[in-house]
Amino acid sequence: MEGIVLPAHPLCLDEHRHFDEDNQRLLTEYYIASGAGGVAVGVHSTQFEIRDPQHNLFEKVLEVTANVIAEKKLERPFLKIAGICGPIEQAIEEAKIAVSYGYDMGLLSMGGLHNATEEEILERTEAVAQVIPVFGFYLQPSVGGRVFSYDFWTKFVEIKNVEAIKCASFNRYQTLDVVRAIAYSSRKEDIALYTGNDDNIINDLLAVYRFDVNGKQEEVQFKGGLLGHWAVWTRKAVELIREVKSFKEKPTIEKWRELQILANQTTDANAIIFDVANDFKGCIPGIHEVLRRQGLMKGIWCLNPEEILSLGQFDELNRIERDYPWLNDNDFVTEFLLERR
Repeated sequence: MEGIVLPAHPLCLDEHRHFDEDNQRLLTEYYIASGAGGVAVGVHSTQFEIRDPQHNLFEKVLEVTANVIAEKKLERPFLKIAGICGPIEQAIEEAKIAVSYGYDMGLLSMGGLHNATEEEILERTEAVAQVIPVFGFYLQPSVGGRVFSYDFWTKFVEIKNVEAIKCASFNRYQTLDVVRAIAYSSRKEDIALYTGNDDNIINDLLAVYRFDVNGKQEEVQFKGGLLGHWAVWTRKAVELIREVKSFKEKPTIEKWRELQILANQTTDANAIIFDVANDFKGCIPGIHEVLRRQGLMKGIWCLNPEEILSLGQFDELNRIERDYPWLNDNDFVTEFLLERR
């Protein structure tokens, strides 16, 4: 509810596409050192293929991440969020695995359930919520999600143990459905709204929504973000959250203008990292390439060998690094890596 940075944790592999535990631990340590408020593991950025029998990495990745966090003995809250996928039986089993490793919440994906009715998906959510607190997830259709009705969200937000919602619809109208449902909910004060709209990060964080609810003006705001984009340049994301909070306390026209410029530059960078020009085909390799350049990953290998940078994406990454050097945290990463040696 205070508003934190939640990176979607990538998967580290070696040149043989085998799990690289040492590199995975390094990346988790980087997120902790950056000041993030937690990590989401087993999500899209971690590659859904970790669940495939030939890889069987879902539980292993959750275990390694949980161990790193425990070893740090942090004196501040640090959320462990597990991605949960699949039909109801699979989702419940993944939730139980997450609980066994001390995870705080389950980011419940709606992807791959196109044949299920909205009522069946609500029943699935209720079942998972009995195992682990649920972080809801509105995923854009272009990467496997689906569009839900406003009525669906009004019912979703009333489910006990739903504690947050990541809105990653990449659509203003669909985002508004979620926000309005929260405003009208009897559980409005219990649900933290987080942006997953990587195309609109800063404007989501700045947005204030107001609705007339039974004659009372109710406001809803995004608290923070759970983002694949924040898997890179995470220290800058932490600074951004602080900057937005400061602006909301003491807004000025000058600061508003600065944040609007930064918002558009961030969206430009995200378009390249996520490979929007090619329908997100190079999204995960794009994240990996940024981390590789910083020395936080050894390569951009994915479990699916067909997931590679798209034609021209490498050069465009050069462009955004050249044009927007203030967006990266290269100096912080250099210090982090030196201290870790």
